Amino acid sequence: MDKLWGGRFRKATDKRVDDFNSSIRFDKRMYRQDIKGSIAHANMLGKQGIIPKEDADAIVSELKNILNDIENGDVKFMIDAEDIHMNIEKILTDRIGDAGKRLHTGRSRNDQVALDIRMYLMDETADIEEMLVETMSTLVELAKRNVDTIMPGYTHLQKAQPVTFAHHCMAYYEMFKRDYARLKECRKRTNVMPLGSGALAGTTYMLDREYVADMLGFEGVTMNSLDGVSDRDFVIELASCLSIIMMHLSRFSEELILWSSNEFSFVEMDDAYSTGSSIMPQKKNPDVAELIRGKTGRVYGNLMSLLTMMKGIPLAYNKDMQEDKEPIFDSIDTVKLCLPVFCDMIRTMKVNVDNMRKGAKGGFTNATDAADYLVKKGLPFRDAHAVIGNMVFYCIENNKAIEDLSMEEMKSFSDIIEDDIYEAVSLETCVNDRNVIGGPAKKVTEKAIKKAEKFINSIDIAED
Repeated sequence: MDKLWGGRFRKATDKRVDDFNSSIRFDKRMYRQDIKGSIAHANMLGKQGIIPKEDADAIVSELKNILNDIENGDVKFMIDAEDIHMNIEKILTDRIGDAGKRLHTGRSRNDQVALDIRMYLMDETADIEEMLVETMSTLVELAKRNVDTIMPGYTHLQKAQPVTFAHHCMAYYEMFKRDYARLKECRKRTNVMPLGSGALAGTTYMLDREYVADMLGFEGVTMNSLDGVSDRDFVIELASCLSIIMMHLSRFSEELILWSSNEFSFVEMDDAYSTGSSIMPQKKNPDVAELIRGKTGRVYGNLMSLLTMMKGIPLAYNKDMQEDKEPIFDSIDTVKLCLPVFCDMIRTMKVNVDNMRKGAKGGFTNATDAADYLVKKGLPFRDAHAVIGNMVFYCIENNKAIEDLSMEEMKSFSDIIEDDIYEAVSLETCVNDRNVIGGPAKKVTEKAIKKAEKFINSIDIAED
């Protein structure tokens, strides 16, 4: 076919170059945004008298027909039309003739693609925000069921202090809450309309950019035409936000993989979210969690691809920037694939309460509380730390827990120890005495859960 830009050329593009240059394979997903942007642009051209009003009306009417035909699967895109923009313009021109040729007045594919990608990413970001709300809700519900489920907390993957599984779940709630806030902030910076920047230097036509921005729901317009066509910060920022979401999913998945092992046995995945082995009949593998952990790497890779692609590009637009779409599309698809299945996985898994408590009982997770007990009796903390350190060494040598020591054994380390130490080092006391804001105590956790529920209920998904 003849290229819409082919007037300057006297030789057909090589077929391999057509294939190499074309982006329709992946940017066709932006057809809805492309048509919506073109409708707004055509209406503005007609309003401003830049093209005849009847031509603008014909363009708008046929673009709506094309959108309907695409939705119904009645349109076949062409590789040699290069991209979604040229494909739609070619279809439009074939259908309504010269009027269709007027659509591209006052714009370039450079600002057109910048518009489309911004609109597309805002739509997708809104979907992911909704998924994050569901993820937060799932974690809060899991926490509500486990406010009394005591488990070991870890540092360096070594048992440290007892917490509750509810407190652990609420830690991830806080992570995903930050992810939600980051996405909303990213969407705000994406919500700026670049159309009217032209190829790089604007246009001599008296466009009404604010009118187009208002029609498309943008909060403002870009203030520099060079930046308008060459800015992909919003793509990189979203890729970063998505990478952090995947990092949080991967961290929890890693813990679930560990906890579902025989050595921990803290959780058991539902059969519907596990797989078996083709050779070992006893196996029940946490493949969903492992795949989430594995897919995190590709999202990180997409972020690095975008950063690397943009790092050496002079102003303004360069063809390199066509490479922005596949990485961000893949990251979006991956996150949208992982979040729902992650929610279903943790919603259906069995929490082995007794094994978690048994895990908290071992490993001297109450040692800090024993030291705090001595401090409250008047001993300086560093001295108390040394006393309990010696006590732990003794327990290890004699295969005992701190709470299993007799009073005589206790007093051999410090004569200020009394019978009330046994209550002080019980798991319930260790957890519930940590009642500062942000601590694992039951009352504090329940307040955190209520606050989280209030936040989640305050989110208006439709408005967002």
